[in-house]
Amino acid sequence: MSMADVSIIVLVALFAATAVPRFNIGLTALPAAFFVGLAADRTADEVTAFFPGDFFVLLVGITALFAVAQINGTLDWLLDGMLRLVGGRALLVALVPFLIGAVLTAIGTLPAAATAIVAPIALGLAKRYGIPPFIAAVLGITGIISGLLSPLAVYGTSANRLGEKMGLSLPGSAPVTFFLGGLLVGLVICAGCLVAGLRTGAMPRGRLTPTGSGPALIDAPTDPADSRATGYRSPVPTRVLTLGSLLVVVVLSVGFDINIGYLGLSAAVVQQLVLRLDPNEIISRIPWNIVLLIGGLLTYVGLMQELGAFTRISELLRIDGSPMLSLLVLCYIAGVTSFAASSIAVFATTVPLIPAVVADASPVGAVLAVALASILVDINPLGITGGLILGAAEPEDREPLFRQLLRCGLVSVVVGPALACFAFGWW
Repeated sequence: MSMADVSIIVLVALFAATAVPRFNIGLTALPAAFFVGLAADRTADEVTAFFPGDFFVLLVGITALFAVAQINGTLDWLLDGMLRLVGGRALLVALVPFLIGAVLTAIGTLPAAATAIVAPIALGLAKRYGIPPFIAAVLGITGIISGLLSPLAVYGTSANRLGEKMGLSLPGSAPVTFFLGGLLVGLVICAGCLVAGLRTGAMPRGRLTPTGSGPALIDAPTDPADSRATGYRSPVPTRVLTLGSLLVVVVLSVGFDINIGYLGLSAAVVQQLVLRLDPNEIISRIPWNIVLLIGGLLTYVGLMQELGAFTRISELLRIDGSPMLSLLVLCYIAGVTSFAASSIAVFATTVPLIPAVVADASPVGAVLAVALASILVDINPLGITGGLILGAAEPEDREPLFRQLLRCGLVSVVVGPALACFAFGWW
């Protein structure tokens, strides 16, 4: 048995063990990576090199930034403003995360940066207005997916460039087709989520009023420290500083491709000093358990990739057959690999395999199907997207939300590639 096979078996065992009371996969993933690495003749330094430092900076920076906005009352004020903007209608409130996510990625925002912005808004609305956190999370992630294939987005531009590079003879309408395909999938998932929520009674109906611990609609004292007290709205200068900081972070990250994690942490430090906030209060709101969970799992996944585990999985899925059957297998390879790896990296490495299976199939449909198979599994909690969603959730919601997103992610691995292939393989 190869070490690739061993690493797969250990990963399956880790997930199976989550059913055991008091078992914490976050605490176990790093030791598992260490011992599997030792068995594979990898040193501790080599295993540690797989730790996702970029994820650490991203999650800490963004959660610190929104922690400041929550502490000084600006985030609650902003959520109240959104509620007034949509007239308090439950359906429109639930759609806010979807629309924000779709617009952000459609104009070129990287998925991680878009999730960092959408997650606190989605989970904040869920907490304040009685929307299930899982539905809010799915709608936010679905919105992000909906815009990823626009001509300005990372997946859209990558699809066109890779298609041209591989000689797929994509028509001039391909960019629009990619965008419409992604948008259609996002709208279908969004509609299905809302219908299921309404039919089961999980989604509230009619006009919403705050049910969480948000502030009352009265002015706060001018002292920034006092504005943190429950029942007060942040003073205008505090809101201006916080919203200005958020705007600067978004503009610099989206427009100039500067690391949003470092920007967020820098903005949080500036506000902490100006507003005289207690730094320990900010640090305590950073979800260190989620940092450990996702950091440990991604370290283990990095080791698995090094050992060839995902190549092994692809070999197990590979079969001979018709072009559509071959495309279906390729979609499953993309989906399974993307579940615990970078979706854009998987997509970029999968597209070169398309020419071998599109001799009698649509090249546009093949690229679109592989792209969607790669990104539909992003709803799982084991990547940066899921980590940011969990980090924005209330502490008491994180464990059930993790399990719900994991189940949804596993279902998406089974169903997503097949739907992508059969829905778009003929386009």
